[in-house]
Amino acid sequence: MNTQTEQQLENALIAQLEILGWERVTIEDEAALVTNLKRQLEKHNKTLLSDLEFRQILNKLARGNIFEKAKTLRDKVDFTKDDGTTGYIELINQVQWCKNQYQVTNQITMEGSYKNRYDVTLLVNGLPLVQIELKRRGLEMKEAFNQTNRYHRHSFSAGYGLFGYLQLFVISNGVNTKYYANNPVNRRDFKQTFFWADEENKTIRQLSAFAEEFLEKCTLSKMITKYIVLHESDQLLMALRPYQFYAVERIVERVQNTTKNGYIWHTTGSGKTLTSFKAAQILTQSPHVHKVVFVVDRKDLDFQTIKEFNSFQEGSVDATTNTGNLVKQFGNDTPLIVTTLQKLNTAISNPRHLTVMEGLKDKRMVFIFDECHRSQFGDTHKRITDFFGNVQMFGFTGTPIFAENAAKNALGKRTTKDLFSDCLHRYVITDAIRDENVLKFSVEYIRTFKGKDGVEDIEVEAIDTAEVMEAPARLEKIVDYIIANHDRKTHNRQFTAIMCVSNVKTLTAYYDLFKRKKEAGEHELKIATIFSYQANEEDADADGMGTGDDLPDDNRPVNQHSREALDSYIRDYNAMYGTNYSTKDSKLFYAYYKDIGKRVKNREVDILLVVNMFLTGFDSKALNTIYVDKNLKHHGLIQAYSRTNRTMGAKKSQGNVVAFRNLKPATDKAIELFANKDAQEEIILAPYEDYVKKFEDAAAKLFAITPTVESVDELLTEEDEAAFVQAFRELIRVKNVLDCFTQFDFSSLPLDAQTFADYRSKYLDLYDKVRSEKAKEKVSILDDLDFEIELITRDKINVSYIITLLQNLKGKTPAEQEKARKNIMDVLDTEAQLRSKKELIERFIAEHFANLPAAADVGAEFDSYWAEEKRRAIESLSAEEGIKQEGLEQVIGAYLFTEKTPMRDDVIGIMEKRPALRERRSVADRVIEKIKSFVETFIDGVD
Repeated sequence: MNTQTEQQLENALIAQLEILGWERVTIEDEAALVTNLKRQLEKHNKTLLSDLEFRQILNKLARGNIFEKAKTLRDKVDFTKDDGTTGYIELINQVQWCKNQYQVTNQITMEGSYKNRYDVTLLVNGLPLVQIELKRRGLEMKEAFNQTNRYHRHSFSAGYGLFGYLQLFVISNGVNTKYYANNPVNRRDFKQTFFWADEENKTIRQLSAFAEEFLEKCTLSKMITKYIVLHESDQLLMALRPYQFYAVERIVERVQNTTKNGYIWHTTGSGKTLTSFKAAQILTQSPHVHKVVFVVDRKDLDFQTIKEFNSFQEGSVDATTNTGNLVKQFGNDTPLIVTTLQKLNTAISNPRHLTVMEGLKDKRMVFIFDECHRSQFGDTHKRITDFFGNVQMFGFTGTPIFAENAAKNALGKRTTKDLFSDCLHRYVITDAIRDENVLKFSVEYIRTFKGKDGVEDIEVEAIDTAEVMEAPARLEKIVDYIIANHDRKTHNRQFTAIMCVSNVKTLTAYYDLFKRKKEAGEHELKIATIFSYQANEEDADADGMGTGDDLPDDNRPVNQHSREALDSYIRDYNAMYGTNYSTKDSKLFYAYYKDIGKRVKNREVDILLVVNMFLTGFDSKALNTIYVDKNLKHHGLIQAYSRTNRTMGAKKSQGNVVAFRNLKPATDKAIELFANKDAQEEIILAPYEDYVKKFEDAAAKLFAITPTVESVDELLTEEDEAAFVQAFRELIRVKNVLDCFTQFDFSSLPLDAQTFADYRSKYLDLYDKVRSEKAKEKVSILDDLDFEIELITRDKINVSYIITLLQNLKGKTPAEQEKARKNIMDVLDTEAQLRSKKELIERFIAEHFANLPAAADVGAEFDSYWAEEKRRAIESLSAEEGIKQEGLEQVIGAYLFTEKTPMRDDVIGIMEKRPALRERRSVADRVIEKIKSFVETFIDGVD
């Protein structure tokens, strides 16, 4: 039987959509789209529009970018009627979301910079809101993703820009189907495409099953009107994932039909804050709910959270400690309040606030607690429930408290179920890893001591005393290990790390060791630290749960010695970053807390040293490694490990955990507790040997296609080249995981480092070929492949790196020089960022380097050479294309400043002689490509 064609897939989908209630229409181009839009808006609004009235509406619809059009869609469009009065047109019914007009069409042709024809388009009230792109079975899903990106660049903005109203994309090859929100191309990531799933988190991949569940007209309308979030601060559309959708639905149903409480168990890193805020937002629209109160810990109100919360409800977050403002919000018509647990506690316990608060005791309110595992197990929870007599309480947690991991407090052992009743929806860590919403962990246990007579099998608990665990020799050994392996763990510091230790005394010892070794020139790592300096700081970790991470409170006793040490470390931080923080007061310290979090997220800090702070609730995609020298267990362990497993591009293949204690029993137990007994293999990376086997399998597939490096050149068809790209890409992915193991060595693999580098060079040759053919507007099947170049580039391998290698050549023997030269050539061949510079660097080595005196500064000589070559390149480009040199330099400067591709008109404007009208597009595009090539060669990656 032949493979199902793309056309057969398209026809079958449209037939299914008709059964689901979509009216099939034929729309060939934009003119037909506009004509149909007028009819559908008239039908939806039960009115007739004159041509003049509709033209006003159309002109208003044409305005704005994707985000602004998403806001327009959810608003009413005003226009001046022919009789002079103001009319309003509703674009989509958000309250009764099933009451809209639904149509399906296919093969609409739009022409912008290029002509494109789209597969299947879903129209709601005449506006294209969902675009479905299909590929025949067997092809990569990413081909369809890349195709939607090309449509965006080439034709979505053509004419009135009605395709800017797309809210969702659906991509499918029949077997696999995913959806994602519409955003600008440079803000899209294939990692942000999602499978739909049922309520038990079983993914729905087949196109027909997906259509039945997701594309049913009422479900899709509900998704668009209720479950797409317009994120104001980032100017992005965010489509909720299925588990988020079900969680919100269960909470809303619970409030509408019962007075019971409940909690949501969604694993750490799965977007609980967004889910809980969306639930709060929807509940504010219920006439039966007086107020919705969203409660977070003070530590979570960092700069990003404040920004995000206020983007949903302007002014809903008060970043100060003024409880009076909170009480005012309780007393006025603010429907959604975001507050901290501390301020809420003060509001209901301080006599001066009770005049306002007493009047709310019997009002029906909903309280939603973010990260309820941390803060809901003490007196405050009981105080809230005792004070408010008509509230429903919902909790969100990634690590619930069960009987097994419950700690005793004043109220005895309390579980999440005790406090919040039933679990309304589960999405555990195994679900999230399967869906690629979070990463697996690579856990390495590093032995730091041996028993007498070389005995190694000592349980750490048996000897966990300050004498052994805090011994200076042991701590120095650990610091040396980190210095030696940090670059490997973080891919040459493309990612950052956190290190958690057992108490402040040990932290200060570690910090001082790192500082002393840095001053001695043993490393260049940027180390920062933060910890609480309250009197009971060392007791906070007594249970190993890692929950004692509150910020210092001005009303609690202070450990003065620790405070002095921290101020010393903050002075180091101030010197490093030009800041002015201290522990002088809580405001300055909180500003330091926010700044240090921001710098970790921005990869300006290499390692953050902590005791408890930042081990829960801190999300940083750029953090991929945690060094652990403290006992952790249960939810404290999972929370700490989970700082590392946020997804961030292909290179971040796992979260790295380096444990300097025997935490394996605790890790196994925590995984069993928070997933299921059989889940360990899904959460923890397989042993090193398993990945060696995967590498061997991938290498065998590569050798079957190209037995030698030279055989890559003999591939006859693009299909053969595509097979090579896919095979080598898989090899890169496995190698990327192997890189993070400390025992990684090419000697155990079926090909050596040089052969791997040679294959990588051929892989990059094909990548260059695709880019050059793209410039010639040649269609290539390779263009639809994701080369995953980010996996094979390294930040530190740049021109400066090459200059350092050359400088080190001086004074070496001829044999050493030849070996180093070959190493440089290999780097030029295999590093993507340097390939455009290869010819120029080779010429410098051949024509200039050999003649330099022994004492010459290679860097200064190269700078002079590079400046001269850059000048010649500018002159050459100006002469070749007939461009005014001054104008060319201005266009290049603007491109570097704005990072936006030069406009065709700007390029034509600097030409000595303007080309004929019909030639302008091709001439301008050719020059733009040359400008990009110039920047890539002479500026990108040149320090």
